[in-house]
Amino acid sequence: MKINIYYGGRGLMDDPSLYVINKMQDVLEELNVKVERFMLPELKNTITTLPQTLKNADGIILATTVEWYGIGGYLQSFLDACWLYGDKEKISQIYMCPIVMSTTYGEREAKLDLSVAWEILGGKPCSGICGYVPDMSIFDTNPGYNTIIEKKAENMYRTINQKMPSFPASNKAVSQTVAINKNINLTPKESEQLSQYAADESYVQTQKEDIKELASYFQGMLSCDENEDEHMIEAFRSHFVPQPGIKATYKIVIEGKALPLCISVDKTQLECVFKDTEKQDVYITTDKDTMSEIVNGRMTFQRAFMSAGTMKVKGDFTLMRALDQLFVFMKG
Repeated sequence: MKINIYYGGRGLMDDPSLYVINKMQDVLEELNVKVERFMLPELKNTITTLPQTLKNADGIILATTVEWYGIGGYLQSFLDACWLYGDKEKISQIYMCPIVMSTTYGEREAKLDLSVAWEILGGKPCSGICGYVPDMSIFDTNPGYNTIIEKKAENMYRTINQKMPSFPASNKAVSQTVAINKNINLTPKESEQLSQYAADESYVQTQKEDIKELASYFQGMLSCDENEDEHMIEAFRSHFVPQPGIKATYKIVIEGKALPLCISVDKTQLECVFKDTEKQDVYITTDKDTMSEIVNGRMTFQRAFMSAGTMKVKGDFTLMRALDQLFVFMKG
């Protein structure tokens, strides 16, 4: 028989949970049980790989100390890893004994949390231990407490050795229908590989650098687009030639641009900006290359419209033809 102990406290010398699991380990080893202990604070960088250690375990002890509220981060991280990467079929065969000592309030709630979490994972809970320990001296002044610990260890041994059944729990049934793990399609081997990657700091760092490089690349593309937009707006402003009596709004949708180019002309007044507008006199759709040709003086709006498929126009065609008089990009 093999039992793993997962301790999620801070490892202080006067931690009452450490005292309890030391006593339980002594009793279990006297019963020829192989006991392996995992100190989660010392293994915090590899917690995601620890579900692999459940493979050869017949039972486990989850131990922590409530110092202010709840079971603490390390033990929660271990349970999260079991949910994400653990072999649920193997977990369903493992008995779990919760050990929660408290130096404040909340040991019963924390013990219940551990039992419920293990049941949701599919495992089998054993009767655990919880208690309020304001001072370690109570173990010396009350020998009956040590007897309780020894009896719990013996009961855990009997439960596992005899493979005692337990009634099904409702939270397990509910978890199968509403608490569906998004990674449930992963095989145990794939989950194990994923947990190894998650715990590999060099791999994670490489991924972060790759993401940062991609972010810089796309940021550069965005900056390039912004510069291109500013260049286009400035080209329209600098080549604007006011025409008497012309008042019109042009909406130019350019392929690949998030917003259309909106040009409003009111005699000598010009507004040119990338934005959307519901009302326009002329609606134009074209591509980037065609607009680049026009802005750089190698094409006119009229020629682009006459070319097959490069520009489409809806609205007032008189105002459309006026674009080449309003914006003179070609020299001569």
